[in-house]
Amino acid sequence: MVSSTAPYGTWSSPITAEAITKGANGIADVIVDAITSEVYHVEKRPSEAGRNVLVHTRSNKDVVGEHWNVRTGVQEYGGSAAVIHAGVIYFSHLSDGRVYRILDGNQPEPVTPDKVTYRYANFEPHPIHTHLFVSVLEDHTDDTPAGIVTSLCIIDTKEKSIHSLISGADFYALPKFSPDGTRLAWNQWHHPDMPWEGGQIFVGDVSFDADGILAIINETHVAGVKEKVSACYPSWANNDTLIFTSDESGYVNPWKYTAGKAAALFPEPVPEDFGRPFWSLNWSPYAVVDAEGTKAVFVAIKDGREVLYFVDLLGGSQPRLLESPFVVVNVIRTVSLEKGEFVFNGQALDDKESIFHGSVSPSKDLILDSLLKDSKAVTFPVGIISIPRPLTLNVPPKDELLHVVYYPPQNPEYSGSSVEGELPPCVLNAHGGPTGLSNQALEWKKQYFTSRGWGWLDVNYGGSYGYGRAYTQRLASRWGIVDVEDCILASRTLSSPPYSLIDPKRVVIRGQSAGGYTVLAALSISSDTRAFAAATSSYGISNFKMLAEFTHKFESKYLDKLIGGSYDDVPEVYEERSPINHADKIVAPLLVCLLRKVVLCSAQSVAGVDFTGRY
Repeated sequence: MVSSTAPYGTWSSPITAEAITKGANGIADVIVDAITSEVYHVEKRPSEAGRNVLVHTRSNKDVVGEHWNVRTGVQEYGGSAAVIHAGVIYFSHLSDGRVYRILDGNQPEPVTPDKVTYRYANFEPHPIHTHLFVSVLEDHTDDTPAGIVTSLCIIDTKEKSIHSLISGADFYALPKFSPDGTRLAWNQWHHPDMPWEGGQIFVGDVSFDADGILAIINETHVAGVKEKVSACYPSWANNDTLIFTSDESGYVNPWKYTAGKAAALFPEPVPEDFGRPFWSLNWSPYAVVDAEGTKAVFVAIKDGREVLYFVDLLGGSQPRLLESPFVVVNVIRTVSLEKGEFVFNGQALDDKESIFHGSVSPSKDLILDSLLKDSKAVTFPVGIISIPRPLTLNVPPKDELLHVVYYPPQNPEYSGSSVEGELPPCVLNAHGGPTGLSNQALEWKKQYFTSRGWGWLDVNYGGSYGYGRAYTQRLASRWGIVDVEDCILASRTLSSPPYSLIDPKRVVIRGQSAGGYTVLAALSISSDTRAFAAATSSYGISNFKMLAEFTHKFESKYLDKLIGGSYDDVPEVYEERSPINHADKIVAPLLVCLLRKVVLCSAQSVAGVDFTGRY
């Protein structure tokens, strides 16, 4: 095939908006029945008003009807809305918040009180008294950030009642019974921490009174220090050993707690993060893969890509990298301890997300089997996918590192530009969060542009996760400065020698939520408000004072760290960093998307509109 040339940005492409929105369902969670080893997943369906559906993975059949939404509003971002135990399904229904049970294929029946102000997540059945579940309970009776109460409760599925188990912290998550049911571990944290800043892990003994009421006694602090060290993701390897992660070394590494002592699993810290920041309640970065609790497969972030490691839970040895094609592994769970099997949803550089069954051979090789067959997959010409190029740049004056990912123009029909010496235009993307990460998995939105002769640049600015605690904390007190200047620096660096990859006059910036704020700040309060030729801000924050007033409980103190205090503490900083107060400085064409509304703005029109959004 003879390829042609045409100016960058004008190439004809089969990757259309209509094509890439077909079959746009996503995988929200992977769930394993610990008794039967059957695998299920929660599927996100934008075409069905955004509802989440529980699906039996092997058969790819729905297990809830069209009126059910398997989703929870706990912490707003939700996650962990269902559990399956011995074939019985329990799930949270978003519209009323109640927990429902499906038994023998019958219609769902509620097992919690009819109280719409209650939300539930993270269901953990007791190994012996299986009608008793520990759950996160979020009480919205006083539906204000300061009034919402989070606790751990017991759901009695026989009596269809609940009672309080543990309370006092601002947040709770991930309750886990030991295999024999005698102990419970859990995560908790307090304002102003986010869980990745000062999450703590506790263990307590399980006790039953004369009426069979479950209680926790002898609470013991295991790991994590407020505002200094984050511990997260507890899970029992066996009755005596609790596995979790801690960033005490500066990186999130595996630890264990046994015989009353906590210790790192590796002889030397590994400078990689073995776990994401705990935004979603269902995230799980490891799976134990033997009945004795001595082996596990962990997910870690290496050079901006998620990789798999085989880890000896006895400690004393470094992890062994498992070769795999994946760059993103979202949730990994144990399927069978006896067979050493696990399951995860993963994605490669050049394929869509799917669910995979895995095991590790005696020679420590990864054995994989795809569980989810997609009959709606969209196919495009071979060679049209632009492969990401991760780059590490130096940030003056301190020579700090900046991590970016560049996608060059790619289309098998074209060999380049017909304009001599032309460099391609580029879309620069600022991710949300802002404690987030632009991963390197295949995303057709990016390929839409690169197949038309554009470059695409993801900037994992200071504050992004996956590069250690110090890199994430670069944004502390400096949101609106570090992220914005990193984006400008990335654009300038890649458009100049020795890179010279993009046209400096045709770089456009886009972002959504927190990334949308970075866009607005780049155009209004940055060191160079003319750095970008045009911009798109999707539900970006423009007014920090209003955000602090109206955001939800989970993030209600997030700004204290990102800005350097509350509005009462530093009102001048809130004013200085709110783009709405500097809209008159915007000179670049700006497209503002407000949820379902699109507003075209110029420097003159934007000044009179208050674009306030959530992260």
